[in-house]
Amino acid sequence: MTEAPARALWVMGDVHGALEPLRRLLERAGLLGAAGTWAGGDAELVFLGDYLDRGPDGAGVVRLVRALEAQAPAQGGRVTALLGNHEVMFLAAARFRDGDPRDRLGFALHWEGNGGQPHDLAALTPDDLDWLAARPALARRGRWLLLHADAAFYAALGPDLDTANAEARRRLSGLDPATWTAFSNAFVERLQFAAPGGEARAGALLAQFGGECLVHGHTPVPLLWEALLGDEPPGDLGNAPVLYAGGRAVGVDGALAYRPGAGFLLRLGERAPAGVVTLVGEGGV
Repeated sequence: MTEAPARALWVMGDVHGALEPLRRLLERAGLLGAAGTWAGGDAELVFLGDYLDRGPDGAGVVRLVRALEAQAPAQGGRVTALLGNHEVMFLAAARFRDGDPRDRLGFALHWEGNGGQPHDLAALTPDDLDWLAARPALARRGRWLLLHADAAFYAALGPDLDTANAEARRRLSGLDPATWTAFSNAFVERLQFAAPGGEARAGALLAQFGGECLVHGHTPVPLLWEALLGDEPPGDLGNAPVLYAGGRAVGVDGALAYRPGAGFLLRLGERAPAGVVTLVGEGGV
């Protein structure tokens, strides 16, 4: 389903359990008040997935996102939370732990090997797990197609947004190990729009799902610059969004959980692709 962007449209890349840095970014953007509740008015905030793993408090991140999702409509705002690959790995470990206590299928090992934190698994409730499993894979807001990964596999989920999101939910609703393995492995793809032919791949995805520019996380900005330039990013570009693929893609994974001072929130304008209008990082607006 296509929806026009709210008066202000903000996007947040991979959080990975970095709860306190996330809070600081939201406060500086005016989206989170002193009481820790939604303060963004009629704005929309879209999280691009990967709430868990690597950082210290993935469960806290999930609870904050869920709380803001519930609070925002009272002010005319909205919070949208998309599915990331770490949610898929986490859910696989959670769903199969009772039926496969010795982890013969390897889901727990795979999750923990990718930064999984057992305390998050212990802290989240069955309702939290159901919420994670219901996250949409993609969303479109005006000219912007929003998704977690810089990958082309989304095209195989279905011919349109509604079908693709329903298929993602279907894959996370059953207990067929092969389905979970295949879905998790699909996210191994990255840098599909930075490689040769990437502009055409991005264009094909936009033609299928709509929009003029896609916005993704998944690949930290420094790695994206390295793929594009063959070197580390110049100046301060390692902590800012990357507009590339002929203006058809924007990378916004600011590596929030990986180093002090990293990470940013991005406000998108109504015009693509030059509508990247406000950047909020550790240094302020």
